[in-house]
Amino acid sequence: MEEGVLHDKVAMATVVYACAKVGAMNKAQLVHDYISGKNFSLDVFLGTAMIDMYAKRGSVESAREIFDMMRFKNVVSWSAMIAAYGYHGHGREALEFFQMMLNCGILSNHITFVSLLYACSHAGLVDEGRRIFSCMWEYYSVKPDVKHYTCMVDLLGRAGRLDEALELIDKMTIEKDARLWSALLGACRIHGNIELAERAAVSLLELEPDNPGHYILLSNIYAKAGRWEAVAKMRELVVHRRLKKIPGWTWIEVNDKIHQFGVGDTSHPHTREIHRMLQVLSKKLDLAGYVPDTNFVLHDVDEELKEEMLYTHSEKLAITFGLISTSEGTPIRITKNLRVCRDCHSKLVSSIVQREIVVRDANRFHHFKEGACSCADYW
Repeated sequence: MEEGVLHDKVAMATVVYACAKVGAMNKAQLVHDYISGKNFSLDVFLGTAMIDMYAKRGSVESAREIFDMMRFKNVVSWSAMIAAYGYHGHGREALEFFQMMLNCGILSNHITFVSLLYACSHAGLVDEGRRIFSCMWEYYSVKPDVKHYTCMVDLLGRAGRLDEALELIDKMTIEKDARLWSALLGACRIHGNIELAERAAVSLLELEPDNPGHYILLSNIYAKAGRWEAVAKMRELVVHRRLKKIPGWTWIEVNDKIHQFGVGDTSHPHTREIHRMLQVLSKKLDLAGYVPDTNFVLHDVDEELKEEMLYTHSEKLAITFGLISTSEGTPIRITKNLRVCRDCHSKLVSSIVQREIVVRDANRFHHFKEGACSCADYW
């Protein structure tokens, strides 16, 4: 804009996707206003990008408004809207939208079914997901690929049907990839199945021996079970192979600026104010009956230190900064690069501070409001 270069739809769609990627909510609104001011038509390319942007900024309602404004939609547009419902755990709405798509004569493709199965997985719709998976080829001529199998393993695994998930993997006639085994390993972490976790980890480490995430996830499973010797061996392997763990970060946008926090972060200019507010919140949470879940501090240390470590998780720091730097009553929106832990998923904060808190983690969105979460504790 400073150089006076005229923008086209391709340029604007690229900027829109960039906003979606980093969760830049304020920038996203500015881009939308610019697009509207320049009277860009919402064709399939730009419109679908904006659906994705609003879905990933935490507003599935705005995504639907964009979809309804588009004069022409193709299978990609419909699939993007189904995926938007899936991000936010609205599995039933995703299924209803799929039926609308069929009623409009739009033929579904493999992306549509990935989005549908993903939505079922994050809403706990096991029977519906199984039915969709079983009729993909017979009724819609879409042959399941490894992405669809991965969604099914995730769906079954989250629901605790680990044996059924393993049976599905064993029956596969197509090549298995790392994401498939990672879905199974993630389910083992949720349900504490160490034996199956070790089997999944063996396959993962054969496929991606240099991915530190696999070692860390197995290490975390051992830690949760209190098997500290096994934890030490996993960490020794990481050090021996010179692998670097991906650090957990949380971002929050305030006054058009992105603020980044890591666990135990003291580098922010407002660190003192953040920690003073944390102490205030801590006392209010204790009075409300909050009990820190120290099972999710994956270190062999005493309980008091574990509780202290929990209070300095990156998402807690970001939310607290949001509380001291934004107006009362306004929603707080944060983005995290890893899955939110169960302790940070505590719903009490939203009722204590009387704010809606929207968390976008590596898997999905969580909308905390008046002491409840949109995921209904299923994620």
